[in-house]
Amino acid sequence: MRERLGARDSALPTRGSALGTRGSGLAIREWRLRFCCEFRSTRSADWRARSSGACHTPLIRGVRSSWKRSDGRTGAASISRASTPRPWANSGAPPSARSSSRATRTTSSGNSTETPTSSSRCVSVTELVPGPFKVLSVVGARPNFMKVAPIVAQLQTRPDLFSSVIVHTGQHYDEKLSKVFFDDLAMPMPDVNLNVGSGSHAQQTAAVMAAFEPVLLESRADLVLVVGDVNSTIACALVAVKLGVKVAHVEAGLRSFDRTMPEEINRILTDQISDLLFTTEASAEDNLRAEGVPADKIHFVGNVMIDALLTHRERARALKTPTALGLQPGAYAVLTLHRPSNVDDAATFERLIEALSPIANELPLVFPVHPRTRRRVADSPSAARLAERGRLRLLDPLGYLEFIALLDGSRVTLTDSGGIQEETTILGIPCLTLRENTERPVTVTSGTNVIVGTDPERITAAWHRIKREPVTAARPPLWDGQTARRIVDTLETVFTVDQQRSA
Repeated sequence: MRERLGARDSALPTRGSALGTRGSGLAIREWRLRFCCEFRSTRSADWRARSSGACHTPLIRGVRSSWKRSDGRTGAASISRASTPRPWANSGAPPSARSSSRATRTTSSGNSTETPTSSSRCVSVTELVPGPFKVLSVVGARPNFMKVAPIVAQLQTRPDLFSSVIVHTGQHYDEKLSKVFFDDLAMPMPDVNLNVGSGSHAQQTAAVMAAFEPVLLESRADLVLVVGDVNSTIACALVAVKLGVKVAHVEAGLRSFDRTMPEEINRILTDQISDLLFTTEASAEDNLRAEGVPADKIHFVGNVMIDALLTHRERARALKTPTALGLQPGAYAVLTLHRPSNVDDAATFERLIEALSPIANELPLVFPVHPRTRRRVADSPSAARLAERGRLRLLDPLGYLEFIALLDGSRVTLTDSGGIQEETTILGIPCLTLRENTERPVTVTSGTNVIVGTDPERITAAWHRIKREPVTAARPPLWDGQTARRIVDTLETVFTVDQQRSA
């Protein structure tokens, strides 16, 4: 084995100064893919059997990683064969590469759930996705879906230049709700699902990295596109950059300047290792420049999540979700809470619910409960009292269109979410942010957002101002529904230049 490793090492291509170019990156990826597969063949009799059989291509299902979840379940990467139309559906790929297959997984609680899995035929990601430039888009948590969907749609309009792979890490692991989001956004189902599930930040990040690496090796993607600031974002970016694959970060440069937030750490680190940084507002570009990011990596393109909102707003309104829930439009408040600083400590959560009581006395609070918040709500005496009086209404998590309809019909929104600050700005709904900071300052300077923290007096004063004064908001620059097109235009330019350099 030592001699084999030495021979591989001597054949390793050097990266040199052209680390970021497609030519050198592809050479490194080809070497690592070859080494990875041959190394496994020396260690696994099963792999040798597969390699000598009918299948002569590397298999995701042959090299997939599995791990123990915190709840006792196991998970593994799997290829999805969903029936959702694909841009390569008529490209001549073998029909079996587009077949459908599902497997049943039994959880520790004894419940059976269907999970996408690969068929018995040996099919690789490289076979599924033909095309000159392969863009692998990562989704992990549900807020990622509405950011990736418009970009994937744009990639599909240029099949001669781009092919698209969607990898769902499963960081948000509610399969039913995830499917609702994909359906609402008219987004292709993921090609690969890593089925990671929950865990601590370290466990989740490590699990995503371990499961994503063989998928990326086999896909031989030219670029990994990550969005937002969740653990999947930094995990997949780290894997890609270590394999010499370019990384594009959508929503780059946003800073709360609060490093107690896990998302802030993810944002900072992802930006430092990304090749292309797509920003939503001017403050993000200022932050990146202050951190020493070269100007030619930064691209101000606008807010891609607003693309999804503007595209689907009328479909959402047609649902009439408030009416279906027995609510009068303009006569209720929407509440969302999920930040650890607000919900992890029982005393802090109790004080926050008490601080919201004056608003609840005037408007019922409609609360779609985030999974991490549900137990805290159940243990809260203040929440129980408000619920008994009909002033707090708890809902299960909603699909994308249902939630937009609920938001659009509200009198005011109370939240600790970053994305909701942006959506309310476009919808013209007053937003009180229950945090001491925001990484999206344009929602305050140009939008409808007011930072109130958790102080009862500040919350009540802001509510009284909303009642007295009409809300006025200007749409931030480039929040016009064309952000995905600008992102893909930039990718086309970058890839064209790289192709010319490597020719």
